[in-house]
Amino acid sequence: MVIYCKTSLMPDTRPRIVFDDDGVCNACHTAAAKDAIDWDARRAEFLEYVERFRPKDGFYDCIVPWSGGKDSSAIAYKLKFEFGLNPLLVTYSPMMPNDIAVHNREEMINLGFDHLMVRSNQKVCRRLARRFLTERGDPKIHWHAGINAVPVQVAVNYDIPLIFYAEHGESEYGGRVLSEEHLKMRDFAEVLEHQIGDDPYNWMDEEIEEKDLAPYLYPDQNAVDEVGVKALYFGYFFRWSMKENYDFIKDKIDFQLAENGRTDGTFTNFDSLDDKIDNLYYYMQFIKFGFGRAVRDACRMIQNNQMTRDEALELARRYDAEFPKTYHDEHLDYLMMTAAEFTEVVDKHRDPEIWDRQGNNWVLRHPLA
Repeated sequence: MVIYCKTSLMPDTRPRIVFDDDGVCNACHTAAAKDAIDWDARRAEFLEYVERFRPKDGFYDCIVPWSGGKDSSAIAYKLKFEFGLNPLLVTYSPMMPNDIAVHNREEMINLGFDHLMVRSNQKVCRRLARRFLTERGDPKIHWHAGINAVPVQVAVNYDIPLIFYAEHGESEYGGRVLSEEHLKMRDFAEVLEHQIGDDPYNWMDEEIEEKDLAPYLYPDQNAVDEVGVKALYFGYFFRWSMKENYDFIKDKIDFQLAENGRTDGTFTNFDSLDDKIDNLYYYMQFIKFGFGRAVRDACRMIQNNQMTRDEALELARRYDAEFPKTYHDEHLDYLMMTAAEFTEVVDKHRDPEIWDRQGNNWVLRHPLA
């Protein structure tokens, strides 16, 4: 039996989520608790961290791991123009970049930011994407390693001790918080536990050597400690909302949106736009856990009082199961798969407790309610 949160739409099939006796998930409790937070005190704490850890020498005050999307761009803009810092924008490249991402990044860079991008060996990246889709139903395992490792590599190499990530996903969206300190600060333990779930050295095979893993390897802890790297969550210090981040940045730059008016599998047109493979990534979330991108987006908006549960339920029922057709042929080419191979892999990841085969169709055993 699948249980759906009584406040939002999130099911108990989401990894690491916790429900109380009243059927409310821990992400909704986190959202409700924000009303009691002294945000002025959090802002003061943020300023204290900035003054304590910003480098005394060098050109850059901090690093922003930056996709060019609404969240990281809003953070970068505020750090530079509201708080007077000089951030270095660091991008671990999307797997399958698109023109929207290029445009939105150029818009920000033209405001006066320096930008460093790492694009990894695509022969290795595509091989790992195919492997992880086949084995784990997630073509982006290695990409998550890269977005965590590369900003810290740059911090160590450039001697920049302060990094600002976006939000703490485990508390914000329902998960397991390793400690109170992890609510504000990311370390390698959390990266390994929640972002990757594996050691990249395990990815070597007859074609992938240790040297091929460079973008995915977290720096040696001694090197991190020598620089004194602190990776902080901006969303700990300032109330977090994906829609408010979009509303903020769209007034600052010509922020392009999903070209079809909305993104496959959801009703939004402003979130996670920079990588064509994201459409497939969220579809596989639907296949593995029985909830997709529309439920994800709707829950975030419910928890920020931007949508009612009834409104969200209608939208989720309409879009959540939608197949990611927009880039499907490109996905197959990138993954080096035929359509038949792809279908076989997808069906392999359907949990029989979530899915039922009825004739030629798959249906959810416990539809969204």
